[in-house]
Amino acid sequence: MAASAKILTVDNHTRDGEWTVVLPRRGKQRRKFPKLMTPEEQQQQQGQWVPEDLESDSNRQSKLIEKMKISMKKVENSQFFRTLLEQIRTPEVLGSFQKVLGSELKMQMVIYGIGSIESYETPRIQLSAAILMKNEFSWIGDIEVFDPILSATESCVLEALGCSVLSVNEHGRRCAAKPTLFYMPHCEAELYNNLLQANWDMELLNCIALFGNSFQVYRYFSEFRNSTIVNSSRYIMSVREFTCEYKIKTDSDDYFAAFHDSSWHFFSPDQKTELHLLKN
Repeated sequence: MAASAKILTVDNHTRDGEWTVVLPRRGKQRRKFPKLMTPEEQQQQQGQWVPEDLESDSNRQSKLIEKMKISMKKVENSQFFRTLLEQIRTPEVLGSFQKVLGSELKMQMVIYGIGSIESYETPRIQLSAAILMKNEFSWIGDIEVFDPILSATESCVLEALGCSVLSVNEHGRRCAAKPTLFYMPHCEAELYNNLLQANWDMELLNCIALFGNSFQVYRYFSEFRNSTIVNSSRYIMSVREFTCEYKIKTDSDDYFAAFHDSSWHFFSPDQKTELHLLKN
């Protein structure tokens, strides 16, 4: 599986994200030799992600590729996708994309939390729409994908479809140093929050186009003091002040499960905007 992101190696870092300090023990200690690790264990220790099944299955690959072909054909010929393309081509939305692009010719696409494309139709529909958008618009660049539940078979199929599978779990904390379209349909609020926190800077936020759960809906639920939403969406609530949101239309039940309450989000802080966080 080809890696498409720079791998960060972190020492003395636990799986829970906490730093540990190892103190020497007093007295004479018996010398212990390091345990020999498999390549997969070495990758995991260095912060790299590897699928649990490790090996891809050729029969499953063939069946999954056929499923994806059927899904892409279905989405391409749907009224939903025609409506989506029409929305992107409107002056408001296309202008927002052009603002994100700036002087660049392409923006990369990063897909987080796509789910199991082998087990469920909804992730296949979501992935199909993303790939078809790239095929339709020349300004959408390479596609990078990550979900910790992806299998080796699914990873191989994603690469066969022209995507790159990340070899490290970024937990949504990708810094948008260049124009980036984050495609995150129906991810958890915490993942959107992580993304905003990592890019809580005027220049970085201006480099982001985000497809995901409606921030307006999050605000609606926060008004009921839903503790789960409030605790995991502090940056989501704060960014609403300078967010342009365009709701996605789902024209049939076939696409409701995949895209209901989804929106395009564009952020436009300027030098006069103070990036502050709302109090919970």
